[in-house]
Amino acid sequence: MLSILLISAAFCIAFGQFVGDLRQGKAILAAMTIVFVALLALCVGAEQSGNPLFERLGVDTHASSQSSGGNMEGKETRFGIVNSAIWATATTAASNGSVNAMHDSFTPLGGLVPMWMIQLGEVIYGGVGCGLYGMIIFALVAVFVAGLMIGRTPEYLGKKIGAFEIQMSAVAVITPCLVVLVGTAVAVVSEAGLAGIANPGIHGFSEILYAFSSAGNNNGSAFGGLSVNTPFYNTMLGFAMLLSRYWLIIPALAIAGSVASKKTVPSSAGTLPTHTPLFVALLIGTVIIVGALTFLPALALGPIVEHVHMINGH
Repeated sequence: MLSILLISAAFCIAFGQFVGDLRQGKAILAAMTIVFVALLALCVGAEQSGNPLFERLGVDTHASSQSSGGNMEGKETRFGIVNSAIWATATTAASNGSVNAMHDSFTPLGGLVPMWMIQLGEVIYGGVGCGLYGMIIFALVAVFVAGLMIGRTPEYLGKKIGAFEIQMSAVAVITPCLVVLVGTAVAVVSEAGLAGIANPGIHGFSEILYAFSSAGNNNGSAFGGLSVNTPFYNTMLGFAMLLSRYWLIIPALAIAGSVASKKTVPSSAGTLPTHTPLFVALLIGTVIIVGALTFLPALALGPIVEHVHMINGH
């Protein structure tokens, strides 16, 4: 589990060394780690709580030192709940795709965590290299927002961030979201898309949303209840991979080339320091808000409403 995250996390430190300011890399690593720990706690807590419907039947579902309860469906006894939840969170944070438990069998909120971790753009550690440049793109958006608030031209690492960099950042942020949501919408209104669902209703929608999120955001995990080995899903998910994964390389390289050609400007009183706890909070807020505003309506139709149904006894 440590090895899944190790190289991606180390890239943050390497980035700090490359730009000559280790604090910059540590700030990005801190933002990634805070989000990871918070979502990990939610996943572990949801899986240890189990399904309240069993409690009403008199079945012990709470995980404790005296009980092996909680949600053990789809998990191996040699790993248990906590290690399964950690693996699910780590593998979707790092573009890894390996699993040691069935994500489809997680509780609604437990399954929401790996799904949303992917939907954030695989920037919480992410794949080797691509997670880092994804987070740097969010950092550019964060300094742009901060620049709007203080009325100054945004700067990052001593380079002024102009309209071109923000336009390319917008393309990089919006493209995966658009691919995932449009692909999911097409699947849920087409006969071929609905034919692959093994669990009709709310959870079936979550399975489709997870499939396109995983394909479009560079992960290999899945909600196993969806049969995707069909001409429809093979084609749709293939296009999702092509349009979402590879298209991001173009704006990222465009930003790199544009920033590299600019002269370094000295910092002033109006420059936002990008290595402080304030910037870490601003960066986390940018990642969460973009992810929440984009996918919250879809998540509300899937795991969130499924959780409400579960606690209400449906």
